[in-house]
Amino acid sequence: MTLSFLVAPLIIFVTLVLPIWLVLHYRSKRQVGQGLSNEEFEALHTLTKKAEALQTRVHSLERILDAEAPEWRERR
Repeated sequence: MTLSFLVAPLIIFVTLVLPIWLVLHYRSKRQVGQGLSNEEFEALHTLTKKAEALQTRVHSLERILDAEAPEWRERR
C-alpha cells in the first residue's frame, strides 16, 4: 500500500515534470553561453555612457559645493 502511494507521484514526476525541467534548464544555459545580443549590447553601451555623464555631473556639483560651502559633507 505505501509503495503504490509513493510510486504514482514518482512516475508522474519522471514522465511529465523532469523532461520539461531539463529542456528549460539546458535552453537557459545555452542562452547564457551565447552572450549578449546586438540589441542588449547597444542598450548596455547607452547605459554606460549615461552613467559616465552622471558621474561627471556629480563630481562637478561636489566641486561647486566644496568651493561655496566647505562644511557640506559634515552636515549629514
